[in-house]
Amino acid sequence: MFSRFFIERPILANVIAILTIILGVVALLSLPVSQYPAITPPTVQVTTRYPGASAKTVAETVALPIEQQVNGVEGMLYMQSTCTNDGSYTLIITFEVGTDLNFAQVLVQNRVAMAMPSLPSEVQVQGVISKKVSTATLLVITLSSSDHRYDGLYLSNFAKINISDVLARVPGVGEVKIVGAGDYSMRVWLNPQALKTHNLTTTEVIGAIQQQNIQVPAGAVGMSPTPTTQDFQYTVNVLGRLTEEAEFEDIVVKTESGPGARLIRIKDIARVEMGAMTY
Repeated sequence: MFSRFFIERPILANVIAILTIILGVVALLSLPVSQYPAITPPTVQVTTRYPGASAKTVAETVALPIEQQVNGVEGMLYMQSTCTNDGSYTLIITFEVGTDLNFAQVLVQNRVAMAMPSLPSEVQVQGVISKKVSTATLLVITLSSSDHRYDGLYLSNFAKINISDVLARVPGVGEVKIVGAGDYSMRVWLNPQALKTHNLTTTEVIGAIQQQNIQVPAGAVGMSPTPTTQDFQYTVNVLGRLTEEAEFEDIVVKTESGPGARLIRIKDIARVEMGAMTY
């Protein structure tokens, strides 16, 4: 019945066919065409660390203030976070398809800045990083030592120093993530019994390390104003951040008083070794 209508009216059928072709050509010329269209929602990642904190502590003191501020940011679809027992915190905010990722990152950074005063001082020192990330992994590269000369910590740092920056400069690469043992760090393993014997706390030990392991400007000798007989100016170079285990072991933690007083050093209350920042 429907086909008979057009068979009996060929002129009308031809007109409709011509109009359909014209509309198709107009649509073809006006529709956006992309080789790799954005079909996945863009994401922004927020990361930080709370050294020494458990997953529960991170969730209560870091995750809660940040997520309360970030929640409801313009264009957000949902967010998900992860807290681990090594003190790491990761928050991934997913936005609507088509959202300007640069603008979204700025919005997230502003919200995180509002939460900064509520975070623990240790986290504020570590810093909170907001960056654009992709949820899809493009390539996985594995490093290994065929003769077992190098451990995972060495290989991880080798990749960070020699490979990571090169890959990050490749066009189209959004992020290079190194998964492994982590960075080198000086580990100080405290002896609880020795701390009790010398009446020391963990906070006092941390404070001593922070005060004596710093980089400071020492100035110069012969700086203006100087007498006319001063002909030279010498820059003073002093020992800055410590690098060797023995240097950390000689850090003075406490000075005893009374007869037979002596200096209490790190080596008297702890064991120092070069290891990974996190395990």
